[in-house]
Amino acid sequence: MLPRLAQVRKGISLLRYPPLVRAVFSHRVAAAAEHFSAIRFCAANTLVDAGANKGQFSLAFRTLRPEAEIIAFEPLPSEADVYEQVLPPDGRTRLQRVALASAEDKATFYVADRADSSSLLRPGKGQERAFGVRGESTIEVSVKRLDDCVDFAALAHPILLKVDVQGGELGVFQGCDTLGEVDFIYVELSFTELYEGQPLFEEVTDYLKTRGFTVAGIFNQVMTAEFGPTQVDALFKRV
Repeated sequence: MLPRLAQVRKGISLLRYPPLVRAVFSHRVAAAAEHFSAIRFCAANTLVDAGANKGQFSLAFRTLRPEAEIIAFEPLPSEADVYEQVLPPDGRTRLQRVALASAEDKATFYVADRADSSSLLRPGKGQERAFGVRGESTIEVSVKRLDDCVDFAALAHPILLKVDVQGGELGVFQGCDTLGEVDFIYVELSFTELYEGQPLFEEVTDYLKTRGFTVAGIFNQVMTAEFGPTQVDALFKRV
C-alpha cells in the first residue's frame, strides 16, 4: 500500500500516458506506475501476473512492453471482471480466474474490505493495525499449481513472474517445479506478519536462493506508524 506522497507522484506519472488516464476515467483503475523502474530493468517479453487484481500491474507492463505476452491470475470475481475490461482477452493477454498455491484444490478465500488485500490467508491483527484493513467475507475459489497453468518452456524470454498474493508467496513458488525457467521474480514481501501464518521477507528470500535466485533490487518500501518498515517490493534475478 503506497503512502500518500507516493500516490501523488504516481498520479503525476500517469499523466504522461493518455491510455492510462483513460483507464482511470473509464474503469477507475490506476496503472501501477510505481513499478515502471523494475519493469524497464527486466525488459521482459512475457509477464506472468500472479495476483493481478484489476490489472494495475499488467496495465503498467503493457504500456512499457506493448508487444509482450501477459498471463494473469486473479480469483476474486469482481476484480477479474474489471481486469478483462481494462485488458480484454486477445492474442497477447489472457486471464485465469484461479488462485495459485502448492496443490490443486478448492480453498477459502478471505475477501478484505479493501479488495486488493484479499488472500488465501486470513487477515491478521497486523494488517488492521498497519493499514486499517479487515476481513469482510469469504468465498470458495479454485486453486491450481502454476505449473499446471503455464508452460514456461514455451514462453518468450526474458520472463517476469510478478507475485502479489498477500502472504501466499511460497505456495506460488512451491507449485512451480519449472521456476528455473523464469528470469526475474518481482514480489511484494512483508517484514511483519499481516496475515496469519504468512512467510516474511527473510524466509521467502532464503527459499528463492535455494531455487537459484538472488536479490537484484528493492523498490517501494512502505513505512507504517505501527511497525516502521512494513512491506517492500523485491526483485530477484535467476543466477
